[in-house]
Amino acid sequence: MTRARSGKTVLRSRARLRKLTKGFYQGRHLLYRQAVVTLLRSRVFAYRDRRQRKRMMRKLWIIRINAACRARGIRYSMFISGLQGAQVMLNRKSLSNLAIHDPETFTKLVELARKHVPAGLK
Repeated sequence: MTRARSGKTVLRSRARLRKLTKGFYQGRHLLYRQAVVTLLRSRVFAYRDRRQRKRMMRKLWIIRINAACRARGIRYSMFISGLQGAQVMLNRKSLSNLAIHDPETFTKLVELARKHVPAGLK
């Protein structure tokens, strides 16, 4: 009886897996069974973190806007509600960029928001 060996297809799939796990630490890119587990985990983390990155960026924008508002003597919540009252439709990403790169325009937006802050927040 001849011995059954792994054919080209198995070797090809293992080579493809090793190419995907290139750069992983120690046996995680060399040993097939470890590489499979590590690749699955890395893809789970990548899927999860693509969504987490969006949350983290929004938090960063809010922190930047809040810091710029506090420097101009207004709270973040008052600023946002004032902009909504003035019907200014700018998202937090663009507000953050304005606060960093164009402070004069951001100061004008703060003044506009101050005029339109609801009476309950003043």
